[in-house]
Amino acid sequence: MTGRANDLIKIPDSLWQRPETTAALRARDIGRFFALLRQYAGASQTQIAIACGLTQGKVSDIMRGNQQVQALALFERICDGLDVPDSARTTLGLAPRATSRPPVSAQAIPPRDTRPALAPPPASALLNLDPGDRQEDDPVRRRTFVGLTGATIVSAMLDGVPGPGAPVDAEPLAPILAGHPDGTASVETAPDIAVLTAAATSARRQYQACRYSELTKHLPGLISRLHAACVSLDGEDRLRAYALSADVHHVAAGLLLKLDDQGLACLAADRSMRAAIASEDPLMVGASARIITHTLMNGGHLAAAIATASSQATRLDRDVAAHTPESLSVYGSLLLRGAIAAAQHDKRDTALELLTEADDAARQLGADANLRWTAFGPVNAKMHRVNIAVTLGDAGTAVDVARRIDLSTITVTERKASLLIDTARAFLKWGRHEKAYLALRAAEQTAPEEVAGRPSVHRLIRELLASAPPSIRRDAEQFAAQIGVSR
Repeated sequence: MTGRANDLIKIPDSLWQRPETTAALRARDIGRFFALLRQYAGASQTQIAIACGLTQGKVSDIMRGNQQVQALALFERICDGLDVPDSARTTLGLAPRATSRPPVSAQAIPPRDTRPALAPPPASALLNLDPGDRQEDDPVRRRTFVGLTGATIVSAMLDGVPGPGAPVDAEPLAPILAGHPDGTASVETAPDIAVLTAAATSARRQYQACRYSELTKHLPGLISRLHAACVSLDGEDRLRAYALSADVHHVAAGLLLKLDDQGLACLAADRSMRAAIASEDPLMVGASARIITHTLMNGGHLAAAIATASSQATRLDRDVAAHTPESLSVYGSLLLRGAIAAAQHDKRDTALELLTEADDAARQLGADANLRWTAFGPVNAKMHRVNIAVTLGDAGTAVDVARRIDLSTITVTERKASLLIDTARAFLKWGRHEKAYLALRAAEQTAPEEVAGRPSVHRLIRELLASAPPSIRRDAEQFAAQIGVSR
């Protein structure tokens, strides 16, 4: 009888001694090997998928012979996930783990014989799926646990991610947004729209990559240059300059909201909407309405935020004769922002209604894209369901939805980190402190500045510290100190 998805695979030593196992490994027939795991270890396809960082569908295809495992990296992942012994690895044609295992810094959870400066909690505490379940520190348990957090392939995604940089300083934005530039920014005598477009695109990419300290170095000067372009250009170039200004002010407002600077964020959001209207681009107006909604939410004006998102989405739907992928992306993103505002206002029915409409737009779009910098699509809509569920107090639902999201499909770093943070929130509300800790660790490794620089994440970490059980308290405190969270 195969095990349940949440059960851990217990591979008997005798499996590695069986001639059919040796034959399957020698032939690199992973489908046959998985079938033997099912037969002699009682492993289900879902359990194998979780341990190996695959989807259940892919495991099924491999077992039925519809797909063949050929990539060396995938053989390594499967062997690491199932803790295949060195003798079996050699039969498969791989090097023993002593020479093939990646360095500790590249792994989401280091092997048990090491303890880096920022160490994960003891495995005996981290890997319990139920209270009181104390078992030995086992690599298969570690990898299965990571899968259950919704971060199945975190270790594969985090290689080479830079550490936290200098603290983000948004003060240089204050005089620019207040209309009193300090005069130090160089303004082009003849604004070049192509150059400004490239600079605005770079700013967006830095924001979505969570490189906030780098972004703040260039943002004030770019805002000044765009202001000059809006004044001095004419015709289509002027309209384009206004559109770029709307987008860059949107970026500034988003950054300021992350830093809890409500006053400057309001200024930036207002500048974004004014420039969007001047651009005469209805999609830009809709995009700027998103940041207006977000700013109203953060200020506690939830009813106004819901009304803004809903009315602007309706207006966009009315003004567009036939939806394009770009208009669907802006429209759906507005609905999602309104749904979050409704959840924060404890308007469950409204939140679910807006979510349903956004899901419909995502289905029409067909796949996730980053059109108009929205990152909108079916997966993005599902990620918002995680946020909304935990906001409404449905922690179990939030975790269940998060489990079904493949992190490898999320290409925008800021969105990926946000999902991990929302998953941590859900685990904490559910009383699963170890899993909340691991989700925060994964978020920090994915986007260091998103975790180290955001006051809201610091508050979440303090909640974890306040209620963490002894088994992970020392590790949680070490993590908090590492990223500068004060008690």
